Amino acid sequence: MDAAVPKIRLMLVDDHFVVRAGLAGSLGLEPDIEVVAECGSGEQAVEAFGRHRPDVVLMDWRLAGMSGVEATAAIRRQHAGARIVSFTIYEGEEDIARAVEAGVSGYLPKSASRQEILAAIRAVHRGEEVFPPPIASKLASGRVRGRLNEKEMSVLRGIARGQSNKEIAAVLGLAEVTVKFHVGRILEKLGVLDRTQAATTALQRGIIHLD
Repeated sequence: MDAAVPKIRLMLVDDHFVVRAGLAGSLGLEPDIEVVAECGSGEQAVEAFGRHRPDVVLMDWRLAGMSGVEATAAIRRQHAGARIVSFTIYEGEEDIARAVEAGVSGYLPKSASRQEILAAIRAVHRGEEVFPPPIASKLASGRVRGRLNEKEMSVLRGIARGQSNKEIAAVLGLAEVTVKFHVGRILEKLGVLDRTQAATTALQRGIIHLD
């Protein structure tokens, strides 16, 4: 490649060192890509973006502390033109919707091939958006009827863990009747009939994750 042609300055964000090292070693072999920073947390990513000003960020979504979506939103608030590609194991439609709201330019599953990753980086660098067909289809489906508020999310996590209304009420410091009200709202917003369907649907769509 002509030395006069500037390289794509890439920042990698993943809390697994082996994953970061593998990506850096593989992607950095390309003549048009230079890995300028590697970060193991969302907090590091926000700080490093300001110092290195990469052209493209490959951002893991599941990070300890500040999540990938929070880091993306924070970077975009400070640098509106930041080009960030979500690189994650999560492919639920709610995960994808949150990523888009945070301002990502692309969304790739971690099952993507090396060539798919490279193509996405180059496309995003050109100013394009990259959402593979299965991801775009979920984004467009709009099956989630309404966004859950924080209290409803907490109740939903309790449901998914198999807790009763009484147990959820004790954990959250709420009256049992209040929890029952939230459960009804959750079923309505998710368009399901019972608690089991609510838990299954929420996990499938990426509304919640149980580690």
